Formats: sequence, C-alpha cells, structure tokens
Amino acid sequence: MTNTAEGREILVGIDPARDCHMLLAWAADEAHRRRLPLRLLVAVPAQHHIEHVDASTYMMARRQEGARALEVAASWVRARHADVEVETDVLDGRPARILIRLSDRARMIVLGSRHLSRTEEFLSAGSLVVPVSAQARCPVVVVGDAEHVTQEPLYLVVGVDGSEPSKAALALAFGEASLRGAALRALWVWQPPALSLKDEPSLVRTQRALLSEAVAGWAEKYPDVALTHEVPVGHPVEELARAADHALAVIVGRRGDGGYTGMRLGSVVHGLLHRAHCPVITVPVR
Repeated sequence: MTNTAEGREILVGIDPARDCHMLLAWAADEAHRRRLPLRLLVAVPAQHHIEHVDASTYMMARRQEGARALEVAASWVRARHADVEVETDVLDGRPARILIRLSDRARMIVLGSRHLSRTEEFLSAGSLVVPVSAQARCPVVVVGDAEHVTQEPLYLVVGVDGSEPSKAALALAFGEASLRGAALRALWVWQPPALSLKDEPSLVRTQRALLSEAVAGWAEKYPDVALTHEVPVGHPVEELARAADHALAVIVGRRGDGGYTGMRLGSVVHGLLHRAHCPVITVPVR
C-alpha cells in the first residue's frame, strides 16, 4: 500500500442513466480533503450487434449523452467544493477495462452500486463493481445509492485476519481515520470450528492477542486515532456489516491477483459489497 499515496487524482465512473449524487458527494469531499483533482469519466462501449451506420450514430449519441451528464456532474461538484479541480472525459471502450487501466495513476476509484445479485453482477455487461474492485491497482470505494446515516462520534471499520490483504487494509484504515478525525474499530471475526479440543473463551483470547499484535505498530504511528479491538463471534460478512451500520466506511483487503475475478476479490469482500449499507473500500496488496 505504500504506492497509493503517489496517486495523482481521484477517478469517478459516471453512468449517465443513473443518479450519481451520492458517489459524487463522496468523491468531491475526498478530493477537497486531500487537495487532489477529480476526474469524472463516462465510458461508451462499442455495440457490435448493429449495422455500421447505425453503430456510428449510436456511438455519437452516447458520447453526447455522456458529455451532457459529465457537464452536469462537474457543475454539481464545483458548487459543493469550488476549490476542487474537475476534469471530464468521454472514452470509448468497456467501462471496467478503462478504469482498471487508469487505476495505476489514481489515488482511488469511486463507483456507485447497482445492488445487483451476485449472478446479475457477473452476467451484467455493464457491471463495474466486481471487476474493478478485483483488479484495480488502487483502493476502490463503492458508494450505495441510498443516503447513509453516520454516527457521532465518527468511526471507520476495518477487517483484520492476519493476512497480507488485511495488513494493507489496516495501513489505509489508520490513514483514513487520522485524516478524518474518526475513531477506528478493528474487527477480527472468529468463526468457531465445528470440532475443537479447546474451550471457546480460550480461543477468543488467542484471537484478541493476534488482533492486538496486528494493530500495535499502526496504533503507535497514529496516536491520534481512537482505536478499539473487537473479536465478535459469527460470520465475517455479517459481523463486519453489522459493526459498520453507521460507519463512514468499512475497509477490507483484496485477496490477490490470482484466479478468476471472484477469487481475486474474496468471499468476504464480495459479501460486503452486497450486504453493507455504508461505503465499502477494497484495498489491493502492493
């Protein structure tokens, strides 16, 4: 995660057919907070199933529609934060591929969620959330369509399990909490084994010790962050989503770069994208 701080801009994928105010607000606030430019993108995929002349007309109409949507979005961002530098682009190609390609130079990518089922997410030609979250080389933020109510004092949730992805998530989570003046809840969710020779309290104490060890160095680096350690018992997706009900965001690490898209993302991240009410931040391992 050391390279994410070098990203020069925040990328936002815009769908002209949808209300983008929630993700625009999140992205504009981030750009203002970090003093970074905001780049708003509309991608126009080619339509191979129609005749050449009709295809050209279709592409031109979609580009014009995208340009209008971007103009409205840029005006909205400037009204919210006049100091934010806003760039707009209409690019030809599949949206996911474009955003993944541009992720090398980005601090983060911000997307909206269609709240599709897992099957719909994989089969939808316009799906962005799964492939971009799984393959982008910068953190990806997925913001829901409905307004999310945060709780005072402000807090973030980070999932920890001792893996390299969760270490990357911790690094980002402490930085984000410090930047926002928010508390941080670090959760290592314990799933009881079907058969165990040890008693449950003993196993939970072991998990607490592992969690304390995992966050110790970061807590020393960020003494301004109010940190709590939690070892809830249950399913990781359900427990993380419950803890993040009123959080600013829940932050989780991505499994890796091997395997197909779903495997790269990991079952916990995939589950949170469909279950969590707050923004979900997926962090790649650098």
